[in-house]
Amino acid sequence: MLTRNCLSLLLWVLFDGGLLTPLHPQPQEILEAQPRENVPVPERRSSAQRVKRGWVWNQFFVLEEYMGSEPQYVGKLHSDLDKGVGTVKYTLSGDGAGTVFTIDETTGDIHAIRSLDREEKPFYTLRAQAVDVDTKKPLEPESEFIIKVQDINDNEPKFLDGPYVASVPEMSPVGAYVLQVKATDADDPTYGNSARVVYSILQGQPYFSIDPKTGVIRTALPNMDREVKEQYQVLIQAKDMGGQLGGLAGTTTVNITLTDVNDNPPRFPKSIFHLKVPETSHVGSAIGRIRAVDPDFGKNAEIEYNIVPGDGGNLFDITTDEYTQEGVIKLKKPLDFETKKAYTFKVEASNLHLDHRFHSVGPFKDTATVKINVLDMDEPPVFSKPMYTMEVYEDTPVGTIIGAVTAQDLDAGSSSVR
Repeated sequence: MLTRNCLSLLLWVLFDGGLLTPLHPQPQEILEAQPRENVPVPERRSSAQRVKRGWVWNQFFVLEEYMGSEPQYVGKLHSDLDKGVGTVKYTLSGDGAGTVFTIDETTGDIHAIRSLDREEKPFYTLRAQAVDVDTKKPLEPESEFIIKVQDINDNEPKFLDGPYVASVPEMSPVGAYVLQVKATDADDPTYGNSARVVYSILQGQPYFSIDPKTGVIRTALPNMDREVKEQYQVLIQAKDMGGQLGGLAGTTTVNITLTDVNDNPPRFPKSIFHLKVPETSHVGSAIGRIRAVDPDFGKNAEIEYNIVPGDGGNLFDITTDEYTQEGVIKLKKPLDFETKKAYTFKVEASNLHLDHRFHSVGPFKDTATVKINVLDMDEPPVFSKPMYTMEVYEDTPVGTIIGAVTAQDLDAGSSSVR
């Protein structure tokens, strides 16, 4: 008898103490629990030594969102001491024992009794034990194992940061970076393709493209002009299952604005501006406005005006109205219709902030001619002298002529002076 017991002990040690083992076959990864030290061999002679043991368990799996009419079968626990005669009772404890998972005390079959959601709880840690029905004593130490909730594709990708707002300079080359979008999928990224997202553009072509893997949006057309179209709304789709048929999809919008660059020179809408100025205008007063048109925006549309040196412009000055970008012509010296009735000079309009990338477009300036007609005003007569001196004798009779003063009307078509 002693020899036979020793042989049984030897076989038990050689098989790593594997009395309680899952019989449900699983192709998945193997998880090794923490080694248990100094576990006594139950119901053995005192001569048996304590053995260091390490339980090796196949992970059990249960499918999430199971909708079957019967409880979902998970797996089977079995002890080598169970001879099938009803002397062994199996017990289950830990996460969800009795509420989520049940075990048949006689057969060791484990079932899930309600539908599970992997995104809510991805795995359950339980403990199993085989107990002698008669003595109520454990046949072997309690062992821990994991039931993992296996993912199904029940979550669509979501853009948590959408909708997006982005901008890119106009006239950017093809492939210019605009924005990177990102969709998240709550499914298991380590299992299958349920969380493998592929990006595509549903609306916004041919102006923009998107990298299907990274979600980076880039320009797809050259020379997009803000002055032609400034706003674009792009519809982005993220589809899981690697974009395959049957995958779930989510969408977001990206509002893209083309920002301005100085790609347009100022241009005068006409070549000649005619102004009429009263000869009585005060020095320093604004006598007229001209304007060059620049379709750019902000500082790129700021214009500086200058009078081109030459005959006719020395009586005038020009400045820029910072609000309207008009050229304001001012009088530097008095005008006199009788001296000069008209003036002609050229004005140049140029951009203040140049962009070297567009120098090939041509000079970022333009010129126009300004013709000023001086208007004659009804001025008072002018005496020939500012002061007259006359002498007269005393007692000169009334009515005697003692001298004369003269005045002249200098206006055109002069009238008589009295």
